[in-house]
Amino acid sequence: MTLLSVVQDVCLTVGVTSPGSVFSGISANRTMQEMLSLANEMARRIASDQREWNKLKKINVFTGDGVTTTFSYPVNFKRMLLNGNVWRSTSALHPMVFTPDLDEWIQRRAMNWFNAWGEWTNIGGQMVIAPTPGAGVTVTFPYLDKNCITLASGGVGDSFASDSDSFLLGDRILKLGMIWQWKAQKGSPYAEDLSTYNDHLTYLLGNDTPSPILIGRGPISQAWITTNIAYPYPVPTGAP
Repeated sequence: MTLLSVVQDVCLTVGVTSPGSVFSGISANRTMQEMLSLANEMARRIASDQREWNKLKKINVFTGDGVTTTFSYPVNFKRMLLNGNVWRSTSALHPMVFTPDLDEWIQRRAMNWFNAWGEWTNIGGQMVIAPTPGAGVTVTFPYLDKNCITLASGGVGDSFASDSDSFLLGDRILKLGMIWQWKAQKGSPYAEDLSTYNDHLTYLLGNDTPSPILIGRGPISQAWITTNIAYPYPVPTGAP
């Protein structure tokens, strides 16, 4: 479903005139200006505030040259994953250590101290790595893609640019989100609409990642792989 189709459905639900186009004549149409702003806000909110969706997870690799210590993030970089680490190819058993305090970073560089697995920090919106990655040494990390819109003109973006663009994570969740938020902004009752939105969001969240296995069996030789098994024994079925 396209942005236009979503907005048309939202308009019919909230009681405003359904448009033939969102973008055509938008400079003179306050309602469509608000609809477009709401669509962009809700799309970004769902894409990056609710969870780290599998469709938006990416992996980036920096390759050292023996000289460069500061690396620019990808142009589609939103943020690091909450449980993500930065891995150096010279140390596959332990991730690099993040140093959040710049005073500590400066002191450690002045003292020429380095963690055995390497260290990294953020300065000026770039990743700084120490010690300097040697030629061919890779630095790998997962991140969240900011581009949640499929553009009709080709490629992806973080904002709707035409009536035919679509939301990467599905049109229904965008529509339901826009409906309750529009009503909330206009002072209309929205509790039931918010509940419907949350129900569908929960459904999508559950299908985005397989449920953990709480009870099951796995070969002992693969115990290091089957870490999702919390109770590997038969379930008690009666009182002793």
